[in-house]
Amino acid sequence: MKRNHRSAYLLILPYLLFLGVFLIYPILFSVWLTFHDWNIVSTDIPFVGLENYKRLMEDELFFTSLWNTVRFILINIPLQIVLALLLAVALNQPIKGRGFFRGAYFLPVVTSGVVISFLWAWMLSTDGGIINEVLGRIGIPPVPWLTSETWAIPSLAWVAAWKNLGYYVVIFLAGLQGIPKNLYEAARMDGASPVQNFFRITLPMLNPAMLLVVILSTINGFQLFTEPFIMTGGGPANSSLSVVMYIYKNAFQSLDMGYAATIGLVLALIILTVSLLQKRFLERDTYY
Repeated sequence: MKRNHRSAYLLILPYLLFLGVFLIYPILFSVWLTFHDWNIVSTDIPFVGLENYKRLMEDELFFTSLWNTVRFILINIPLQIVLALLLAVALNQPIKGRGFFRGAYFLPVVTSGVVISFLWAWMLSTDGGIINEVLGRIGIPPVPWLTSETWAIPSLAWVAAWKNLGYYVVIFLAGLQGIPKNLYEAARMDGASPVQNFFRITLPMLNPAMLLVVILSTINGFQLFTEPFIMTGGGPANSSLSVVMYIYKNAFQSLDMGYAATIGLVLALIILTVSLLQKRFLERDTYY
């Protein structure tokens, strides 16, 4: 019996080592770092207590980046959910070429975010961008999609939604295919219309998938980095600076690792809190 126990421990040892080295240790080190000042190149790491947290509470640029991220999420999540749900419902129908369209919508998900960001930066360019060229042909003047404080965040939200759309379509498709067909048959016998079926059967039964999409979208939204880093550089006037981009600037441009770790820890706590609140208020039991 003891020999079996030793064998089991030996089998899980590689995973435990991986977990400790690449997950537990970095988390503990990051928390420890929030109480210290480190420029990443020095071996001297002085203890500063709560100075990093005090600095964070007085940092207007941090709150600007947090508000920019929240604005992005408020635009991005509804846009992703509506488009993904509509496409999932359409692709769940017996239409010709359904397999092709499913693959086509998922292609941006597996494409490099850097490539997509460069592509959309060219398309949204004020001078020579294909989108403004099309708008110009119908008499609409060029729109400063990436150089305007008004349009920068909505433009980034659209690009991120377009890239991640296929992932959420797959989740909704899985949810749709798990809804029992007899519910629709019973509703049809009662004279329910397709619209009534959607709001009284489809949406309630999709609650688990909807909750998953909302939480994943929120987590991805708070981790916004690639699009603003490549497409706007956080501008104009820090109007598209995200929290993760601000962490990057503090860590690798200012070499202020202690403060960057503090922002990262606070961001993680914000994400955890928001996710738990979403689960608390959006989760519903479904019975059939």
